[in-house]
Amino acid sequence: MNAHYTATAKTLHWLIAVLIFGMLGLGFYMTGLDLSPTKLQIYSWHKWVGVTVFLLVVVRLAWRITHRPPALPQHMAPLERIAAHAGHHLLYVLMFAIPLTGWLMSSAKGFQTVWFGVLPIPDLLAKDKALGDLLQTVHVVLNLVLIAVLLGHVGAALKHHFLDKDDVLTRILPRRRD
Repeated sequence: MNAHYTATAKTLHWLIAVLIFGMLGLGFYMTGLDLSPTKLQIYSWHKWVGVTVFLLVVVRLAWRITHRPPALPQHMAPLERIAAHAGHHLLYVLMFAIPLTGWLMSSAKGFQTVWFGVLPIPDLLAKDKALGDLLQTVHVVLNLVLIAVLLGHVGAALKHHFLDKDDVLTRILPRRRD
């Protein structure tokens, strides 16, 4: 088995990671803005990137299902292996659930998403302010959970690199050749 992820898996990993970190920053920034054309434009960008992340995660999951990732290091304790698998599963669940709750929230609040200002994404729900507010809360809470899981994910990668001195981090880093 290859000791590194494929170039496609690495590209998807880092592209999605950059987009998610950007989305988190943009999400916190935009919610503090007063209503203005700038705020509405930033919300549109946030939604466009959210749809893009959702689609990239679909591709990434399909790639992962059809291309086995490298095995975990032999030295990992059983509980650590369970935590690694659970963390990855939770990341995938959140990467689907967060854009979906954003889409549902936009639908319920009566703001259709038009991907890159060109492709209208159909609303999934009828306009319902109370439901929109509830979905907004769910969206925020899921993002806070995502931040915690990402901190654990990055922390685990750094632990493997600096304390365990294994290849868990380096095998997902870009290289010139696979």
